[in-house]
Amino acid sequence: MFNLKFGAKHKVSIALGVLLIAADFFFFRDKPWFIPFIAVAVTVAWLPFWLGVLAEKKRQKGLEERFPDFVRNLTGAIKSGMPAAQSVVHISDTDYGALTPYIRKLANQIEWAIPFHKAILNFGRETNNPIIKRALATVIQAEQAGGNIEDVLTSITDSLLQIKRIKEERRSSIHGQVMQSYIIFFVFLGVMMIIQNLLIPYMSKLGGTEGVNTALTEKVSITFSSAAAFFSSFFAWLVSLHGVFLMMSVIQGFFAGIVLGKLSEGDLTSGLKHSLILGTLAFVIITFAQSFA
Repeated sequence: MFNLKFGAKHKVSIALGVLLIAADFFFFRDKPWFIPFIAVAVTVAWLPFWLGVLAEKKRQKGLEERFPDFVRNLTGAIKSGMPAAQSVVHISDTDYGALTPYIRKLANQIEWAIPFHKAILNFGRETNNPIIKRALATVIQAEQAGGNIEDVLTSITDSLLQIKRIKEERRSSIHGQVMQSYIIFFVFLGVMMIIQNLLIPYMSKLGGTEGVNTALTEKVSITFSSAAAFFSSFFAWLVSLHGVFLMMSVIQGFFAGIVLGKLSEGDLTSGLKHSLILGTLAFVIITFAQSFA
């Protein structure tokens, strides 16, 4: 559904992310905020890609919202006695928001004597929206089969309006649950920070090493003297207290985001949006908390 172009801003963001990581290794290698700074650098690197996905999703939403208006006006023009192709040209001067440039281009193609079904196919391909493509495919089949296009367009309009109403109802009904899920996630992060920064160190001091896994309570630092030392210290860090709590938080944020997106929007792309938000917040918050432990 999404066809994002790799442009100059993406190259700049990646280069800036690489520079930030290099600066982190050079200036903050032995500092407590070394790992949090990596999270910031990675976020800077992929931020334009993420914003591009969100912008494309917003564009697609705008197309879906205005497409029923276009179909409704087209139906009215055909009912007045105009051919389908001439009806498109007649209603192309109307403002359809994000859909306007595509309709104007469709009308221009028809005026340039491009066959109606081919122009409609180009229109659906350029919008790159599955709902619009399915609706236009139905129109083309009805035209080629000699069916009543007015009835087909009326049915399509009713279906599109019903789909829009269902999405709005689901979005409004799940909005409160989305906010609750974000609050619950932040409470979860707070509990994780209290456990790793206060509870486990207190229990370790109170009871010595008895009953406490020393692999978890031991503070492990990542070394960069050699590749072997780096991987060895990294895997040791993964099974330490800091590594385990960080991975738990990021995994929780990822799957919580997927569930939120599926419930609120009904597709995994929205879930990925929430996953990126929660996962990034979890990584930054937990690593910063570990820096001051």
